[in-house]
Amino acid sequence: GCTTASDHHYLYPNDVQLEDEIRAAQEMGIRFHAARGSMSLGESDGGLPPDSLVEREPQIMRDTQRLIETWHDPAPQSMLRIVVAPCSPFSVTVDMMREAAALARASGVQLHTHLAENDKDIAYSQERFGQTPGQYAEAVGWLGDDVWHAHCVKLNAEEARLFGRSGTGVCHCPSSNMRLASGIAPIRQMLDNSVNVGLGVDGSASNDSGHLLAEARQALLLARALGDPAALSAREALRMATRGGAAVLGRDDIGQIRPGKSADVIAFRLDSLAMAGAQSDPVAALVFCSPPAVDLSIINGALVVEDGRLLTADLPVLIETHNRRSTALIRGER
Repeated sequence: GCTTASDHHYLYPNDVQLEDEIRAAQEMGIRFHAARGSMSLGESDGGLPPDSLVEREPQIMRDTQRLIETWHDPAPQSMLRIVVAPCSPFSVTVDMMREAAALARASGVQLHTHLAENDKDIAYSQERFGQTPGQYAEAVGWLGDDVWHAHCVKLNAEEARLFGRSGTGVCHCPSSNMRLASGIAPIRQMLDNSVNVGLGVDGSASNDSGHLLAEARQALLLARALGDPAALSAREALRMATRGGAAVLGRDDIGQIRPGKSADVIAFRLDSLAMAGAQSDPVAALVFCSPPAVDLSIINGALVVEDGRLLTADLPVLIETHNRRSTALIRGER
């Protein structure tokens, strides 16, 4: 049922380009924020990624500029925007982070990266920069209402206040955080400090589900796992999945059904077995019950899903192709 998505793509083997994702999003009819990720600091230079996966920084900047000039649409109700998105502080240089911020602001586009995901991130930041991740982000110009960071599991109280004051957004990925044993993000603390928080499903290597409503359920339950049943309500979780995500992406034209907003509407059936007995509060039921498949999806006024059927692609063919290629990948075949 997702109507708007952003994907942080930072691996470019075999001549893959960000345009491959852009064209797929256009074919599907989904609103898309394409994040041009990058890695330039390999293991031999003290970074995280293998040297074989890094790119040269001048090449990264040229390609990012090209993508912005070619594809970015800043207009209201835009279906495509480009995001400047170095992978993480431990996979690019300090200069790259600063240059990326300068490029994004000169071009009027957003910034995105991974930040404070786990204890190793904190240790790396302290050892290499002598700063916490939040302090580092501030030092390199990565705070503001045009910035959002993924995860922020280890954000401390002062950093949460800093993010709130600066309008910096956070993409909360609870399923990924649990699967990778990263920890529990302090979402209540962030919300109490007016941090814009949206929800993400992370990549397929970190989460075997791309169901955003399921992620809202995980966010709700994980927040309460620390012992406070009032840590997060169903409506707060649903808000993160809708208006929160819109705010994180810098959009005031999506995320809610109101006059003047984009015509993005999804609907779920409430007469299913999963929803039986939950009719008194259908909003809470959407979050607490087994996450349903969307029955209707309208994106920017166009019908994309009807009666639970995707109209913009041949789903059985896509699934067969996906299974075949994933099997070949696991076997090491080309």
